[in-house]
Amino acid sequence: MEERNGNAAKSHKVLLSNRKSGAFSGVVDVLAFDVGEILLETELGMLLIKGHDLHVNRLSLEKGEIDIEGRIDSLTYSEVKGAGKQAESLLGRLFK
Repeated sequence: MEERNGNAAKSHKVLLSNRKSGAFSGVVDVLAFDVGEILLETELGMLLIKGHDLHVNRLSLEKGEIDIEGRIDSLTYSEVKGAGKQAESLLGRLFK
């Protein structure tokens, strides 16, 4: 594995099938989700999944894995240091 700043690089995998289902590893936490968006904290940063009729089929934070299904329109990554701000805005929109 690659080394970054003296530490072993962390692992994160995405397996997307026909934009209808996805299997993700390297998941640290699920910060928010609804049928339109899922916000994950992964080993390599924040991941925002947007789509329609999104459902979490399987979640194992012990293994760092999540399986989702629905129509997946986009996957957007951002750095962890901006996570609190992004999570707040997403949660703020959810509870308006």
